[in-house]
Amino acid sequence: MPVPAPNLYPEFNIVRLSHIELGVTDLISSTFFYSEILGLQITHQDNNQVFLRAMEERGHHSIILKQESDPTVSMLAFKVFSDADLDKAEKWFKDRSLPTEWVERSFQKRTLRTKDIHGIPLEFYYAMDRLPSIHQKYNLYKGVKPLRIDHFNCFSSDVDASVAFWNDMGFRTTEYTEDDESKKIWAAWMHRKGGVHDMAFTNGLGPRLHHTAFWVPTPLNIIDLCDLMASSGYVNNIERGPGRHGISNAFFLYVLDPDGHRVEIYCSDYQTVDPDHEPIKWDLKDPQRQTLWGAPAPKSWFEKGSNFMNIEPKKSILAASPIIAP
Repeated sequence: MPVPAPNLYPEFNIVRLSHIELGVTDLISSTFFYSEILGLQITHQDNNQVFLRAMEERGHHSIILKQESDPTVSMLAFKVFSDADLDKAEKWFKDRSLPTEWVERSFQKRTLRTKDIHGIPLEFYYAMDRLPSIHQKYNLYKGVKPLRIDHFNCFSSDVDASVAFWNDMGFRTTEYTEDDESKKIWAAWMHRKGGVHDMAFTNGLGPRLHHTAFWVPTPLNIIDLCDLMASSGYVNNIERGPGRHGISNAFFLYVLDPDGHRVEIYCSDYQTVDPDHEPIKWDLKDPQRQTLWGAPAPKSWFEKGSNFMNIEPKKSILAASPIIAP
């Protein structure tokens, strides 16, 4: 089915994605990976959790690592335009019979917790503690030199339903993959901030987190990260790439953290701020949709994901499959 017409005037205004909380089984090793290998900056830590941000970010954090018995994802968080938008969001989710609650979160003001139609745990806030700028403190740059969090990608058991729901929230589709036989959407990329995506959906056992992505300055940063991981004991944590996607035009690398949470390192996508921006359609069998150049995606890339806490994923209603590396 075709993607829905964009909702340019949603009932509440989401600015962008903001942060994620990952459950990790060894907080010390995960903190080392994210801070010393990837290069995120620690903004707060205690015995149970660590908060980190990227180099351009003024908000207190874009990722939270929390000690858990199993590697899970607690929530995906988004920033709204004003405090009043939180009350509008609460009504919007209640009108769709989805649960809402106000929760206390460190370094944030009012925070609304809810979920999407498939159970993805979501949080919305307006005000987060602001920190001094460090983007020109080049002595602090290390690892892949991450500048900002860029997007989330989630497996969905029904991508058409996910796209319709998030479109109603005001997310606009930039690119999508259609299965020619069923005419169903196999994957979709949707944005709020004017890049290719803040949120993407991939067909599969879901809901599960496929990956979190961080934006870096140049492809050379990604090459440097490969060298760093190869020489510091993490070469087997490189899952896919480097390469360039057809979809989004991104130069990419996918790596796995110590618990198997997937992280994409990403640059070179394009601007999508025009309200009449037309989505780009890809055929599922086009080999250049996932890889404009580079090795095809491995089987693990289509099958492995991180479970959301206390959410049982469901089998996809669409059996179609793209090209997979042997």
